[in-house]
Amino acid sequence: MSDDRTSDERPAGTSSAPGPSGAAQPARPHVVVVGGGFAGIATMRALKDADVDITLIDRHVYNMFQPLMYQVATGGLNAGDVTYFLRSLRSKQSNADFRHGLLTTVRADERVITLRDGEEISYDALVLANGVNTSYFGTKGAYEFAYSMYSRSQALRIRDELFTQLENAAASQGSGEVRVVIVGGGATGVEMAGALAELRDQALKDAYPEIDASSITITLVHRSGELLKPFAPRLRRYAAKVLRKRGVDLRLDTGVEEVTPDGVRTASGEFIPAELVVWATGVAAHAEVAAWGVPQTHGGRIQVNDDLTVKGLDRIWAAGDIAATDDALAQLAQPAIQGGEHIGEQIERLLAGKPSTKFKYHDKGTMATVGTNAAVVQLPNGFTMTGPVAWLLWVFVHITSLLGNGNRLSTLTHFFVRYMWALRKRAIPIVGDVRPVRPNGDRAPEKWQTEKAE
Repeated sequence: MSDDRTSDERPAGTSSAPGPSGAAQPARPHVVVVGGGFAGIATMRALKDADVDITLIDRHVYNMFQPLMYQVATGGLNAGDVTYFLRSLRSKQSNADFRHGLLTTVRADERVITLRDGEEISYDALVLANGVNTSYFGTKGAYEFAYSMYSRSQALRIRDELFTQLENAAASQGSGEVRVVIVGGGATGVEMAGALAELRDQALKDAYPEIDASSITITLVHRSGELLKPFAPRLRRYAAKVLRKRGVDLRLDTGVEEVTPDGVRTASGEFIPAELVVWATGVAAHAEVAAWGVPQTHGGRIQVNDDLTVKGLDRIWAAGDIAATDDALAQLAQPAIQGGEHIGEQIERLLAGKPSTKFKYHDKGTMATVGTNAAVVQLPNGFTMTGPVAWLLWVFVHITSLLGNGNRLSTLTHFFVRYMWALRKRAIPIVGDVRPVRPNGDRAPEKWQTEKAE
């Protein structure tokens, strides 16, 4: 995998090491992986025994287990339960290193990347697996006033804002309301709505006796006529039935025209008041991807060939949510994990002088929860499952998918405690902080007046 440059021509980011005779030895091939999510970590692990040096680069110093982020946002889990320190991966993989940084430019002809702080790093293989960010589809006011949930800090802001509004309602001695509008009826929106309904019906009765339960409302607005479109029709109907039974107001076939500081305006002109708007629909590439010189498609995702190499570029691969394949794989954990594993295999094949192979995705099924004892599971053979058994399977799969035994044990403990308390209708939420009260009695500035999340 040499690029025919001598050691004197080697750019920044490579090194030479003295051999047994004292002479400098060429550096091993350098694999740079951008993104510490499912795809990036899968790539790194696939190269654990390869004769390469790996540098993992991420804008954060942690991996956040995205499928359980809504649990953090609703006080079900601590952020630490589903967060893993990326530098800890080095203790299990001697050929890996970590760099905290943001990729800004790619010079594919020189095989060099530049980070935002100006550091240049050369590579022999580059893997782009940096994920995506929220897309607001140009909806007026959505960026300013809605809360998205694509990082730990964003999930915590939702949680803190929720409890700030609860405290405001409690202080009003019965006249206050806490109205939450969730935009999006995919898995994230459905799981968020179910968790909020569970929180309201179990924990808040004891924690906030001053608030009438009827003044805490949850509305899910979805442009389509059905929830969970990737699932079988009976699973969509089940999810809608459970949410309605748990007191969630479903507004299907309803688009959002505008988000305001106090609610959302639908495409039909109806105004739905809200103290908190959660945006749970739409993804797009991070803005910096446009400067990388890679081919992009809808939502700014990177176009890849059937072997996951980036179209038109040599020795650059992409996987996970950022990669746009011709067969339009779902932006879920399994396609990202399998894509990362495939790229690791392709890099080893390149090292061995072998041709690349086509990526073949093996569908292992998909699932979503609607709350305790309610979930939907769809297997690739067409078999579907709902109810408590599906929920237990969902719990098992998500806990075993976490990074680190400590996180698995902590999350399992929290789920067990919450489930046992739920049987008694007294679940205990995990709270963080609320906006402080100023001397004049007002709360600190609202979210849209503070610094935006990444």
